[in-house]
Amino acid sequence: MIQIQSFTFNGFQENTYVLFDETKECIIVDPGCYELEEQQKLKQFITDRGLKPVQLVNTHCHIDHVLGNRFVADHWDLDLAIHHFDVPTLNSVKEYCALYGFHNYKESPQASRFLKEGEQIKFGDSTLDILFTPGHAPGHIVLHCSKQNFVIGGDVLFQMSIGRTDLPGGDFDTLISSIREKLFSLDEKTLVYCGHGPSTNIGFEKANNPFLK
Repeated sequence: MIQIQSFTFNGFQENTYVLFDETKECIIVDPGCYELEEQQKLKQFITDRGLKPVQLVNTHCHIDHVLGNRFVADHWDLDLAIHHFDVPTLNSVKEYCALYGFHNYKESPQASRFLKEGEQIKFGDSTLDILFTPGHAPGHIVLHCSKQNFVIGGDVLFQMSIGRTDLPGGDFDTLISSIREKLFSLDEKTLVYCGHGPSTNIGFEKANNPFLK
């Protein structure tokens, strides 16, 4: 049984997730921990639970989701996994991070594994399916657990909202297609752990999301 711990980090109020099961193996998704106290908070949780991180994953590579990549990769000796379409997104962070006030950004390591739809991420006794969901970012992916009916959704779908599409590589029509074809095809009870803000579920968003009427 996968357990999920969320943290809200950095000035963008980004949600970082640690997923772990009874084996104590875990994956860290979208570490936004920039300040030392944020990094310590993540480290303390993993230490206190006796967890063993085995993979670092980015749903996409905008600045707010990768600020802690270097810390996580170095501290736990982890490889980074992303979709290959988001390599330019990752590489561009160092060019604009200071504009957002992140003057001490430690550049993310390059990815060692490229994820694509139809593949899986495995840790402990658990398996997550990869869904390719571009629109907010060119290489955006979502992690789906069909057994427990949840997704780690990044910035595709929010409670009563959707990811922005005015950043480089964003496209509104593509994002809407990703939501309708990939997420709205899931069970309506599927819980969506969002990249910002509270969680939601597919059925609620089908019925109420104003961007998807």
